Amino acid sequence: MTVTSSIPGDDLVSVAVSGNDTALHLTVAGEVDSSTAPALRAALDEALDRAPRQVVVDLDAVSFLDSAGLCVLASAHRRATERGLQLRVLASGSAVIRPLQITGLWDLLSVERVDPGTGSAA
Repeated sequence: MTVTSSIPGDDLVSVAVSGNDTALHLTVAGEVDSSTAPALRAALDEALDRAPRQVVVDLDAVSFLDSAGLCVLASAHRRATERGLQLRVLASGSAVIRPLQITGLWDLLSVERVDPGTGSAA
């Protein structure tokens, strides 16, 4: 079963969800900050509730990531770990990579660096 849906945020962020019962892929685009992080949290919560073996969070098209977004990712990691699920995070731009590295989440989440424009292909 393949699922494709889109979680509307606002004009600043979009989250597209695709995949099946085994793996879900969330493609995030735009800015993830205190006003848009709830949309990402909702999409991740819904994905984790489906309990696939793997959830991929593709941040290739994210142009801004602040502490609210970092908190959402850390929370999703904790939930996935508790449920025995694999959470993969893909990132390409410095606007995402730097905050993840500075906070130590880069290592905790085992973020995978991808070439710009190739996140959704990983």
